[in-house]
Parts: sequence; structure tokens; C-alpha cells
Amino acid sequence: MPLIQLPSSLALLYPNRLWKGVELGRKVSLTFDDGPVPGVTDWVLEELAKRELNATFFMVGDNVRKHPSLAQEVLSAGHQLGNHTYHHLSGWKTSTDTYLKDVAACDAILEDTLGVQTSLFRPPYGWMKRRQAREVAKDKKIVMWSLLSYDFDSRLAPEKIIQVCTSRTSSGSIVVFHDQEKTKEQLKKVLPNYLDFLVGEGYSTQPLQG
Repeated sequence: MPLIQLPSSLALLYPNRLWKGVELGRKVSLTFDDGPVPGVTDWVLEELAKRELNATFFMVGDNVRKHPSLAQEVLSAGHQLGNHTYHHLSGWKTSTDTYLKDVAACDAILEDTLGVQTSLFRPPYGWMKRRQAREVAKDKKIVMWSLLSYDFDSRLAPEKIIQVCTSRTSSGSIVVFHDQEKTKEQLKKVLPNYLDFLVGEGYSTQPLQG
């Protein structure tokens, strides 16, 4: 099974990043990366609304440009928005100047299209260079996670993903799903069951703290 729950040593190495939410009561933070994407993001919104749960959507700027009305729908439903770069760049493969410009471009499209300024940032693939992180952290909280769903891996049985994720959810968990085309089929098999688990176990959702 892949590394769904990250080791605590990573949080010690990068203490200025957000790895877990507030551990107060039975609350978790749901997050969705890579959208907005028609046919996926709107479905996620419906599933969340059925159960009166909220989430943070780390949006790719170019997807906001392509689908502004869907991005607005996420905002209008009361969910948080975060920056996920404009082109979903890998920090390791990108110069720092180019990376920072891409982050700024995502900020610009969120503000111009939705009137939103976000203090939340999640690096695509979860990795970025130290200098990139230092610069981004000057005005944003870098949000990581404590539980990765692996909804992007079609080789994994949905039942196994659900079993592992439910068994490792705890108060303060920051859980990652992806609202993109690559994850669409797997997500539709996993997410409803996981959300039902949260409700059934008395969990509610809490916003991320920027």
C-alpha cells in the first residue's frame, strides 16, 4: 500500500508548513486539489452539500480561467479557496523565478475572476525548493496534509483506499482528494463512502487556518 499517512518526521523537518488542523473535537479538514474541472468539481459539490460538509479547494489558475462559473460555484457554496499555482508546476523542475510568477498568476486570476485573495497555498505534488518555500511563506501558509487518499492511482482497489483512509482519520486530519479528470472514476467510488464514514462517526469539517 502506498504511503497514505505521512510520517511525523516530515512535519518536524518543515515545521512552518501546516500538516494537521486543530485537534479540537471530532473535526477534519477536507481538501481537493487541481480543479475546477466540469463533471468532477460540480459532482464533489453535490456530495458535500448532501452531507452539509465544507472543504478547501486548491485551484489551478488555468482551470479557473477555463471554467470561471464553476470556480464561482465553489465559492458561492461557502468553500475555501487556495492557490495551487497557475500551471500545476512541479517546484523541483521549475526555476524559482518562474515558480513564483506562476503562484502570482494564480493569485491574480482568483482575484480578477472571483474577487478572492487567499492566504493558503499547496505545492503541486507536495514538493518545492527551499527558496521557493521561503518566498511563498512570506505571505501564505503552505498547506500539506496528514492523509493522502491516493485517488489518482487506478491500480488500487477502492475498497482498500476507503479502509485505510477511514482507519487513519483522526481529529485534525487534513485529507487530500483530487477533483480532476484523471481521478474521476476512482473518486466516485471512494468519496461518497468516506464522507458517509465522517458523518456516521460524528465528524464535522473545519476550515484551514491561514
